[in-house]
Amino acid sequence: MKPLIVLITIFTLILAVTRIVYGQWDIYRSGRVAMAVMLIFTAIGHFKFTEGMILMLPDFVPAKREMVLATGIIELIAAVGLFIPSLRILTAWLLILFFVLIFPANIHAALHNVNLEKASYDGDGINYLWFRVPLQLLFIAWVYFFVIRTGR
Repeated sequence: MKPLIVLITIFTLILAVTRIVYGQWDIYRSGRVAMAVMLIFTAIGHFKFTEGMILMLPDFVPAKREMVLATGIIELIAAVGLFIPSLRILTAWLLILFFVLIFPANIHAALHNVNLEKASYDGDGINYLWFRVPLQLLFIAWVYFFVIRTGR
């Protein structure tokens, strides 16, 4: 829920700023900034809640701590890549792939009631997926619409 709040809040704020500064709404810039800020927010979670995120990974995944930290770094790199015109489209496609690849960890976390902030097994469980599936699809659609579709 928190990443969605960050995404929508930053989008609305930057949209208003672009209207004031440039005299017009710039939804594409606002969308990119919002996604970048959301990625930074979630990346911080990888470093702050490492132990909980480790619990999100199935047993067969090796080097769980390194994987959690690496995905946090990937999110930070993607946030920067959204602002580099020559890398923006590639970053967007890789970000969509990233969202697809991390989704099984969310399923695993839901099935095992992982509470990533407490690093415990008393989370929302399967009900979490009713929110997470549409959220993951929203992230993918967001990146596609605000970056790939427009070529900006």
